Amino acid sequence: MGLSQLLHPYPSAARQHAQLPNANGRSTPAQQYADYPRLLIRNVHLPFDSDDPTLADPLYNVYCVGSRVDSVELATANGHSHGSRHSTPPHHPEYQPRDRQGAHAELDAQGRGILLPALCHAHIHLDKCFLLDQCDELVTGHFSEALRVTAKAKSTFPHNLDDLYDRGRKLITQSVECGVTMMRAHVEVDETVHFACVDTGLRLQKLFSDICHVQIAVFAQDPFFASVQDERPGLNYVLLQSAVHRPGVEAVGSAPYVEPTIAHAKRNIDYVLDLALEAGVHIDFHLDYNLEHGAEPLIWYVLARIRERIQHGRWRPGTHVAIGHATRLTLFTADEWARLRAALVEERLPVTLIGLPTSDLYMMGRHMESAPRSTLNVPRLAEEHDLRVAMAVNNVENAFTPQGPVDPLGLCPLGVAVFQAGTKKDCRALLESVTLNARLAIGGVHKGAPCASLTPARGMLADFVLLHENDTLHGAALNPSFSRTTIRHGQVVARRVAQTWLLPQKTPSPDLVFLPASA
Repeated sequence: MGLSQLLHPYPSAARQHAQLPNANGRSTPAQQYADYPRLLIRNVHLPFDSDDPTLADPLYNVYCVGSRVDSVELATANGHSHGSRHSTPPHHPEYQPRDRQGAHAELDAQGRGILLPALCHAHIHLDKCFLLDQCDELVTGHFSEALRVTAKAKSTFPHNLDDLYDRGRKLITQSVECGVTMMRAHVEVDETVHFACVDTGLRLQKLFSDICHVQIAVFAQDPFFASVQDERPGLNYVLLQSAVHRPGVEAVGSAPYVEPTIAHAKRNIDYVLDLALEAGVHIDFHLDYNLEHGAEPLIWYVLARIRERIQHGRWRPGTHVAIGHATRLTLFTADEWARLRAALVEERLPVTLIGLPTSDLYMMGRHMESAPRSTLNVPRLAEEHDLRVAMAVNNVENAFTPQGPVDPLGLCPLGVAVFQAGTKKDCRALLESVTLNARLAIGGVHKGAPCASLTPARGMLADFVLLHENDTLHGAALNPSFSRTTIRHGQVVARRVAQTWLLPQKTPSPDLVFLPASA
């Protein structure tokens, strides 16, 4: 996107209708928008699509009206940088509300920090977070052990709702502080927890509604069919069928790989597709979570069923399918990737892949002498196949993923190492995977919305994260700033700042002489 396109993305008549000059000659929102909340983000760096330094170096002002970007313009000459990006202590933006309600405000980055689209959790488990200390001690770390110790801990959920609520609240709070304004939060429904997790998730959804869109996905981790002999789904399916109709639920999902046979796994997929159609919600499959060359990739079955349903009018427009894990796809040949690209890019089936690096790398390949990089290679798939793949955190401090923070941006430096992808182009793909692609994966990009871009433009949703100590896109992916400001719908909703202290150092006396150590 060029400078003229950024500053003037619409014809002049449209701009004149939408804005009026103020006394200083600067464009301001038109009178009909005067009562809308307004935020001016001043003197900030923007992530341009071009490496042209004439675009990246200047500072910009971003005007937000209501929940949208109203305009973007070059900052004035007074918008110079305050200190070096290596200065100590670090510099932080100044936030000044212009009224008691905070509806009209100004955020001055003072020449430091880069403004990115807000982060998005495309796949995170709300009910199983921060659970490790309630599980039996891990011995092998294998997936079967994780299922077993987690199932035991889950049995306490219905009797300890306060803990369930507090852990979920902690997850959402920390996520917003990182820059997350939208998330798909999986909550389990099964014979053990019944609706305890769903009810808690819906309470948290309401609690955080003003600062984060918590998209509740009712999820069946356990199988629909208890045994190989079962022809009809059991209580787990009946409970999921009931949960999906609860007000506030926006997605339904399952893990077909836990079923007793591949035939049962395919029936699991069909049942979930039926539930989504019936309830009018999005779909989320934990799918193809293996590294077995002999295992049938169920992604082909999912795509075939979606294609068939669209052709026969059994598909709601706007429904999107997320495919999490998909580690089996890392074994694909070039022909298989070409076939998948044809379905997702050329045929435009509404499906997005989500890599879950911290979980995939921890769990996959344990039976191999040398564990592979068993997670979807985001930069490579973008470069070679034009696939928009998302990355997500998945689990935080539980038996499935005992390590790693809640921060989606932390996946970018991990990706640089795992994928050996440190170029500017690679880093852009990694950042898009936890922002634009993540939002696309969970149906957060609506038809008719402006073209998704890392760079703000008029009409785009005013959801941002300002990284206080990063000035470039490259730096944001390689070493993300801890200190951040989170903006949702044109309003500042969170700020995270590191507090540091260092013992004052005495200046050595100029008369002090250091003698060499004796031989």
